[in-house]
Amino acid sequence: MRAWRVESHGGREALKQIEIPKPEPRAGEVRVRVAATGLNHLDLWVRKGVPGHQFPLPLTLGTDSSGTIESFGPGDTERLVPSLKIGSRVLVSPGISCGHCEACLSGFDPLCPHYGILGETCDGGLAEFIVVPYANLIPIPDSISFEEAAALPIPFLTAWTMVFRKIQLKAGETILIHAGGSGVSAAAIQIAKMTGATVITTIGKRENDARVRALGADHVIFYREESFREGLKRILKPLGKKGVEAVIDHVGQDTFADSVKSLAWGGRLACCGATSGSSVEIDLKVLFFKNIALHGATMGSKADLIRIVQLVAEKKLNPVIDTVLSFEELPDGLERIENRQVFGKLIIQGQK
Repeated sequence: MRAWRVESHGGREALKQIEIPKPEPRAGEVRVRVAATGLNHLDLWVRKGVPGHQFPLPLTLGTDSSGTIESFGPGDTERLVPSLKIGSRVLVSPGISCGHCEACLSGFDPLCPHYGILGETCDGGLAEFIVVPYANLIPIPDSISFEEAAALPIPFLTAWTMVFRKIQLKAGETILIHAGGSGVSAAAIQIAKMTGATVITTIGKRENDARVRALGADHVIFYREESFREGLKRILKPLGKKGVEAVIDHVGQDTFADSVKSLAWGGRLACCGATSGSSVEIDLKVLFFKNIALHGATMGSKADLIRIVQLVAEKKLNPVIDTVLSFEELPDGLERIENRQVFGKLIIQGQK
């Protein structure tokens, strides 16, 4: 089968479309014919490399995939998983865990000591087929397309974890969500609005103003025209507030220090990435005097992803897709992500 592989880190030239053996499912595993895969910044990090982090190269890219079941591994799978059959339409939950430790059984598998992510710690879905444990398969209704399903896992699951599990956002609170046009922030705006909070977001391009407002943003700051701190002061003054109760910041180095300063007393900040750099400084006096809480988030529980799929089927949450690209256009897609030329998600179609 054909697959997009990274054998050594680098630029566009590091992406190789090559033939590799078709994977065979073992007991408890399922082979899925991939129909669509969503691109993430993670794919870019795998291509470029991350200082101090080692990826198990060579590696097939692709974290967020959907498709149809092509075959099961040996065993009485029909009895164990009666809802899944050959040809069933499924979304692949990208977090791989042991399934039997305390963290897995408590419902928050990202804390599993053996936790890994497709396309980062093991081969992902930018290939004709992918093999995963059948515990990682979520049936998708006919009302959700393969492309829409592939737009969900990393952005919506990470946003859900930050808003509900970490920040625990409440009705009447105000939240600042950086980079409203990114996949995770486009999801976070919708999820935050579900709580009844007031949502403020930052964007770089004025043409995205109507888009983020349609997702639920109440206020928009154009960070290329004014600092987001000044924008916040302008927005919060009529509300009688000096800070926001919550911030979602995955930009990192360029915004983190001012994000902390923007929090009200007792405020909470959640971080799930650092696209501008990970080295930041924190004034500890601000942290303890204002009783501020800082949270890190990577992915989320499979149970939460099941709930997200249900909410999408009910039209209460909406996948945000910028463009659907062909399998051969993957290198162009990653360049668009690197150059911040995307609103929402880029989807790579499965092989024809």
